[in-house]
Amino acid sequence: MQINLKQFQAADLLCIAIALLVLSPWVNGPAALVIGACLASFGFTPKAINIGAVTKRLLAISVVGLGFGISIDQAIEYTQNGFGLIVGSILFTLILGTIVTKLLGIERKTGYLISVGTAICGGSAIAAVSPAIKASSKQISLALATVFILNACGLFLFPVLGHLFDLSQSQFGYWAAIAIHDTSSVVGAAAAYGDEALTVATTVKLARALWIIPVALLSAVYFKEKDGKFSFPYFIVFYILAMLVSNYVPMFNSLYQGLFSISKQLLGVCLFLIGYGLTAKNMQSTGIKPLLLGVSLWISIASASLLIILAYY
Repeated sequence: MQINLKQFQAADLLCIAIALLVLSPWVNGPAALVIGACLASFGFTPKAINIGAVTKRLLAISVVGLGFGISIDQAIEYTQNGFGLIVGSILFTLILGTIVTKLLGIERKTGYLISVGTAICGGSAIAAVSPAIKASSKQISLALATVFILNACGLFLFPVLGHLFDLSQSQFGYWAAIAIHDTSSVVGAAAAYGDEALTVATTVKLARALWIIPVALLSAVYFKEKDGKFSFPYFIVFYILAMLVSNYVPMFNSLYQGLFSISKQLLGVCLFLIGYGLTAKNMQSTGIKPLLLGVSLWISIASASLLIILAYY
Protein backbone atom coordinates (compact mmCIF):
# COMPACT_ATOMS: atom_id res chain seq x y z
CA MET A 1 0.00 0.00 0.00
CA GLN A 2 1.56 3.28 -1.03
CA ILE A 3 -0.84 5.67 0.72
CA ASN A 4 -2.56 5.11 4.08
CA LEU A 5 -5.45 7.59 4.41
CA LYS A 6 -5.95 6.84 8.13
CA GLN A 7 -2.44 8.09 8.96
CA PHE A 8 -2.67 11.29 6.93
CA GLN A 9 -0.95 14.27 8.57
CA ALA A 10 -0.06 17.84 7.65
CA ALA A 11 3.27 16.69 6.21
CA ASP A 12 1.44 14.39 3.80
CA LEU A 13 -0.87 17.17 2.61
CA LEU A 14 2.12 19.50 2.20
CA CYS A 15 3.92 16.84 0.17
CA ILE A 16 0.95 16.43 -2.19
CA ALA A 17 0.46 20.20 -2.55
CA ILE A 18 4.11 20.82 -3.47
CA ALA A 19 4.15 17.81 -5.81
CA LEU A 20 1.25 19.39 -7.70
CA LEU A 21 3.15 22.68 -7.82
CA VAL A 22 6.21 20.91 -9.21
CA LEU A 23 4.04 19.61 -12.06
CA SER A 24 3.78 23.21 -13.24
CA PRO A 25 6.53 24.75 -15.40
CA TRP A 26 7.48 27.17 -12.59
CA VAL A 27 9.64 24.69 -10.63
CA ASN A 28 12.58 22.92 -12.31
CA GLY A 29 14.14 19.60 -11.33
CA PRO A 30 17.05 20.81 -9.17
CA ALA A 31 14.77 23.19 -7.27
CA ALA A 32 12.31 20.35 -6.66
CA LEU A 33 15.11 18.20 -5.23
CA VAL A 34 16.19 20.99 -2.85
CA ILE A 35 12.60 21.55 -1.69
CA GLY A 36 12.23 17.86 -0.84
CA ALA A 37 15.53 17.83 1.06
CA CYS A 38 14.58 20.95 3.03
CA LEU A 39 11.20 19.52 4.03
CA ALA A 40 12.82 16.29 5.23
CA SER A 41 15.51 18.18 7.16
CA PHE A 42 12.85 20.16 9.06
CA GLY A 43 10.86 17.04 9.91
CA PHE A 44 8.11 17.36 7.30
CA THR A 45 8.47 13.81 6.00
CA PRO A 46 5.17 12.16 4.99
CA LYS A 47 3.98 9.30 7.21
CA ALA A 48 1.09 7.93 5.19
CA ILE A 49 2.84 8.04 1.81
CA ASN A 50 5.41 5.42 0.90
CA ILE A 51 7.91 7.77 -0.73
CA GLY A 52 10.10 5.01 -2.12
CA ALA A 53 7.26 3.07 -3.72
CA VAL A 54 5.58 6.17 -5.18
CA THR A 55 8.88 7.48 -6.56
CA LYS A 56 9.69 4.16 -8.21
CA ARG A 57 6.24 3.98 -9.83
CA LEU A 58 6.26 7.61 -11.03
CA LEU A 59 9.78 7.29 -12.39
CA ALA A 60 8.81 4.22 -14.40
CA ILE A 61 5.71 5.99 -15.76
CA SER A 62 7.61 9.13 -16.69
CA VAL A 63 10.38 7.22 -18.45
CA VAL A 64 7.78 5.25 -20.44
CA GLY A 65 6.16 8.56 -21.40
CA LEU A 66 9.49 9.85 -22.68
CA GLY A 67 9.45 7.00 -25.18
CA PHE A 68 6.67 8.79 -27.07
CA GLY A 69 9.14 11.54 -27.97
CA ILE A 70 11.99 9.32 -29.16
CA SER A 71 12.78 8.64 -32.82
CA ILE A 72 13.58 4.98 -33.46
CA ASP A 73 16.18 5.90 -36.07
CA GLN A 74 17.92 8.12 -33.54
CA ALA A 75 17.60 5.47 -30.82
CA ILE A 76 19.32 2.86 -33.01
CA GLU A 77 22.02 5.35 -33.97
CA TYR A 78 22.76 6.44 -30.39
CA THR A 79 22.74 2.89 -29.04
CA GLN A 80 25.04 1.57 -31.77
CA ASN A 81 27.41 4.50 -31.41
CA GLY A 82 27.48 4.15 -27.63
CA PHE A 83 27.71 0.34 -27.39
CA GLY A 84 31.46 0.21 -26.87
CA LEU A 85 31.31 3.11 -24.43
CA ILE A 86 28.55 1.43 -22.41
CA VAL A 87 30.22 -1.98 -22.16
CA GLY A 88 33.68 -0.52 -21.60
CA SER A 89 32.49 1.79 -18.82
CA ILE A 90 30.71 -1.05 -16.99
CA LEU A 91 33.74 -3.35 -17.09
CA PHE A 92 36.11 -0.53 -16.16
CA THR A 93 34.01 0.50 -13.15
CA LEU A 94 33.49 -3.03 -11.81
CA ILE A 95 37.19 -3.92 -12.09
CA LEU A 96 38.34 -0.63 -10.55
CA GLY A 97 35.70 -0.97 -7.82
CA THR A 98 37.00 -4.42 -6.86
CA ILE A 99 40.55 -3.08 -6.60
CA VAL A 100 39.67 0.04 -4.59
CA THR A 101 37.37 -1.96 -2.28
CA LYS A 102 40.32 -4.16 -1.30
CA LEU A 103 42.69 -1.21 -0.95
CA LEU A 104 40.32 0.64 1.38
CA GLY A 105 39.43 -2.48 3.36
CA ILE A 106 35.70 -2.10 2.70
CA GLU A 107 33.39 -5.05 3.29
CA ARG A 108 33.24 -7.01 0.02
CA LYS A 109 29.51 -6.96 -0.73
CA THR A 110 29.12 -3.29 0.22
CA GLY A 111 31.95 -2.32 -2.11
CA TYR A 112 30.52 -4.46 -4.89
CA LEU A 113 27.06 -2.91 -4.60
CA ILE A 114 28.54 0.60 -4.76
CA SER A 115 30.52 -0.45 -7.85
CA VAL A 116 27.44 -1.94 -9.52
CA GLY A 117 25.40 1.16 -8.71
CA THR A 118 28.07 3.36 -10.28
CA ALA A 119 28.59 1.08 -13.28
CA ILE A 120 24.97 0.64 -14.37
CA CYS A 121 22.08 2.65 -12.96
CA GLY A 122 22.42 3.55 -9.30
CA GLY A 123 19.74 2.41 -6.89
CA SER A 124 17.96 0.24 -9.46
CA ALA A 125 21.09 -1.81 -10.08
CA ILE A 126 21.78 -2.12 -6.35
CA ALA A 127 18.21 -3.26 -5.72
CA ALA A 128 18.40 -5.78 -8.56
CA VAL A 129 21.81 -7.26 -7.67
CA SER A 130 21.31 -7.35 -3.87
CA PRO A 131 19.15 -10.52 -3.87
CA ALA A 132 21.57 -12.23 -6.24
CA ILE A 133 24.46 -11.84 -3.77
CA LYS A 134 22.26 -12.11 -0.65
CA ALA A 135 23.38 -8.73 0.70
CA SER A 136 22.21 -7.66 4.16
CA SER A 137 19.94 -4.67 4.74
CA LYS A 138 22.88 -2.74 6.21
CA GLN A 139 25.05 -3.42 3.16
CA ILE A 140 22.23 -2.37 0.84
CA SER A 141 21.36 0.84 2.71
CA LEU A 142 25.04 1.85 2.93
CA ALA A 143 25.50 1.38 -0.82
CA LEU A 144 22.24 3.18 -1.61
CA ALA A 145 23.11 6.13 0.62
CA THR A 146 26.57 6.49 -0.96
CA VAL A 147 25.27 6.32 -4.53
CA PHE A 148 22.32 8.56 -3.75
CA ILE A 149 24.47 11.40 -2.39
CA LEU A 150 26.69 11.39 -5.47
CA ASN A 151 23.69 11.00 -7.74
CA ALA A 152 22.10 14.12 -6.27
CA CYS A 153 25.37 16.04 -6.73
CA GLY A 154 25.51 14.95 -10.36
CA LEU A 155 22.10 16.45 -11.08
CA PHE A 156 23.42 19.93 -10.26
CA LEU A 157 27.07 19.57 -11.24
CA PHE A 158 26.92 18.01 -14.70
CA PRO A 159 24.96 20.71 -16.56
CA VAL A 160 27.43 23.30 -15.23
CA LEU A 161 30.41 21.19 -16.28
CA GLY A 162 28.80 20.48 -19.65
CA HIS A 163 28.65 24.19 -20.42
CA LEU A 164 32.13 24.70 -19.00
CA PHE A 165 33.57 22.08 -21.38
CA ASP A 166 31.37 23.41 -24.20
CA LEU A 167 29.83 19.99 -24.88
CA SER A 168 27.32 19.63 -27.68
CA GLN A 169 23.81 18.38 -26.91
CA SER A 170 24.72 14.90 -28.15
CA GLN A 171 28.02 14.79 -26.26
CA PHE A 172 26.39 15.82 -23.01
CA GLY A 173 23.66 13.21 -23.47
CA TYR A 174 26.26 10.45 -23.80
CA TRP A 175 28.28 11.76 -20.87
CA ALA A 176 25.29 12.08 -18.54
CA ALA A 177 24.08 8.58 -19.44
CA ILE A 178 27.49 7.05 -18.69
CA ALA A 179 28.68 9.08 -15.70
CA ILE A 180 25.53 9.84 -13.65
CA HIS A 181 24.12 7.03 -11.52
CA ASP A 182 20.30 6.93 -11.43
CA THR A 183 17.98 7.33 -14.39
CA SER A 184 16.10 10.15 -12.64
CA SER A 185 19.17 12.37 -12.33
CA VAL A 186 20.44 11.44 -15.81
CA VAL A 187 17.14 12.57 -17.30
CA GLY A 188 16.91 15.60 -14.99
CA ALA A 189 20.41 16.82 -15.86
CA ALA A 190 19.91 16.16 -19.58
CA ALA A 191 16.52 17.91 -19.62
CA ALA A 192 18.19 20.98 -18.09
CA TYR A 193 20.80 20.90 -20.88
CA GLY A 194 18.43 20.58 -23.83
CA ASP A 195 15.92 18.40 -25.70
CA GLU A 196 18.51 16.63 -27.87
CA ALA A 197 20.62 15.88 -24.80
CA LEU A 198 17.51 14.45 -23.14
CA THR A 199 16.82 12.16 -26.12
CA VAL A 200 20.41 10.86 -26.26
CA ALA A 201 20.74 10.46 -22.48
CA THR A 202 17.44 8.62 -22.04
CA THR A 203 18.11 6.19 -24.87
CA VAL A 204 21.71 5.42 -23.91
CA LYS A 205 20.87 5.21 -20.20
CA LEU A 206 18.09 2.68 -20.77
CA ALA A 207 20.37 0.65 -23.05
CA ARG A 208 22.90 0.70 -20.22
CA ALA A 209 20.22 -0.34 -17.71
CA LEU A 210 19.59 -3.55 -19.68
CA TRP A 211 22.98 -4.74 -18.45
CA ILE A 212 21.39 -5.28 -15.04
CA ILE A 213 20.32 -8.70 -16.32
CA PRO A 214 23.72 -10.24 -17.19
CA VAL A 215 25.47 -8.45 -14.32
CA ALA A 216 22.96 -9.82 -11.79
CA LEU A 217 23.41 -13.33 -13.14
CA LEU A 218 27.20 -13.07 -13.12
CA SER A 219 27.07 -11.56 -9.61
CA ALA A 220 25.24 -14.63 -8.33
CA VAL A 221 28.02 -16.81 -9.73
CA TYR A 222 30.75 -14.49 -8.47
CA PHE A 223 29.40 -14.63 -4.91
CA LYS A 224 28.48 -18.32 -5.23
CA GLU A 225 24.77 -17.68 -4.68
CA LYS A 226 23.30 -19.85 -7.40
CA ASP A 227 19.70 -19.31 -6.23
CA GLY A 228 20.02 -15.52 -6.41
CA LYS A 229 17.16 -13.58 -7.99
CA PHE A 230 17.02 -10.20 -9.66
CA SER A 231 14.33 -7.70 -10.57
CA PHE A 232 13.87 -7.12 -14.25
CA PRO A 233 13.13 -3.43 -15.04
CA TYR A 234 9.92 -4.02 -16.99
CA PHE A 235 9.42 -0.32 -17.66
CA ILE A 236 12.15 -0.65 -20.30
CA VAL A 237 9.83 -2.92 -22.31
CA PHE A 238 7.03 -0.35 -22.16
CA TYR A 239 9.46 2.43 -23.06
CA ILE A 240 10.34 0.53 -26.24
CA LEU A 241 6.64 -0.09 -26.96
CA ALA A 242 5.93 3.65 -26.58
CA MET A 243 8.69 4.34 -29.10
CA LEU A 244 7.27 1.82 -31.55
CA VAL A 245 3.73 3.18 -31.28
CA SER A 246 4.74 6.82 -31.72
CA ASN A 247 6.95 6.00 -34.71
CA TYR A 248 4.68 3.58 -36.57
CA VAL A 249 1.26 5.03 -35.68
CA PRO A 250 2.04 8.70 -36.45
CA MET A 251 -1.54 9.97 -36.83
CA PHE A 252 -1.72 10.72 -33.10
CA ASN A 253 1.49 12.74 -33.02
CA SER A 254 -0.05 15.65 -31.06
CA LEU A 255 -1.08 13.19 -28.32
CA TYR A 256 2.40 11.70 -28.22
CA GLN A 257 4.01 15.12 -27.84
CA GLY A 258 1.59 15.92 -25.02
CA LEU A 259 2.49 12.72 -23.19
CA PHE A 260 6.18 13.47 -23.72
CA SER A 261 5.79 16.97 -22.19
CA ILE A 262 3.79 15.67 -19.22
CA SER A 263 6.42 13.01 -18.59
CA LYS A 264 9.17 15.62 -18.37
CA GLN A 265 7.18 17.50 -15.73
CA LEU A 266 6.50 14.27 -13.86
CA LEU A 267 10.25 13.74 -13.57
CA GLY A 268 10.37 16.91 -11.48
CA VAL A 269 7.95 15.30 -9.03
CA CYS A 270 10.24 12.25 -8.86
CA LEU A 271 13.20 14.49 -8.00
CA PHE A 272 11.11 16.28 -5.35
CA LEU A 273 10.31 12.94 -3.69
CA ILE A 274 13.92 11.76 -3.98
CA GLY A 275 14.93 14.92 -2.12
CA TYR A 276 13.28 13.55 1.03
CA GLY A 277 16.16 11.06 1.29
CA LEU A 278 18.86 13.72 1.11
CA THR A 279 19.19 14.47 4.84
CA ALA A 280 22.19 14.97 7.11
CA LYS A 281 21.40 11.65 8.82
CA ASN A 282 21.57 9.75 5.54
CA MET A 283 24.77 11.51 4.56
CA GLN A 284 26.42 10.62 7.89
CA SER A 285 25.31 6.98 7.62
CA THR A 286 27.49 6.39 4.56
CA GLY A 287 30.77 6.56 6.49
CA ILE A 288 34.00 7.85 5.00
CA LYS A 289 35.40 4.73 3.29
CA PRO A 290 32.32 3.80 1.22
CA LEU A 291 32.00 7.44 0.24
CA LEU A 292 35.67 7.52 -0.80
CA LEU A 293 35.04 4.45 -2.94
CA GLY A 294 31.98 6.04 -4.52
CA VAL A 295 33.78 9.33 -5.22
CA SER A 296 36.87 7.64 -6.67
CA LEU A 297 34.77 5.49 -9.01
CA TRP A 298 32.60 8.44 -10.02
CA ILE A 299 35.53 10.73 -10.79
CA SER A 300 37.31 7.95 -12.70
CA ILE A 301 34.37 7.01 -14.93
CA ALA A 302 33.33 10.64 -15.45
CA SER A 303 36.86 11.68 -16.47
CA ALA A 304 37.56 8.66 -18.68
CA SER A 305 34.20 8.79 -20.47
CA LEU A 306 34.49 12.56 -21.01
CA LEU A 307 37.90 12.16 -22.69
CA ILE A 308 36.54 9.42 -24.96
CA ILE A 309 33.41 11.41 -25.83
CA LEU A 310 35.42 14.55 -26.64
CA ALA A 311 37.70 12.52 -28.87
CA TYR A 312 35.23 10.31 -30.73
CA TYR A 313 31.66 11.70 -30.41
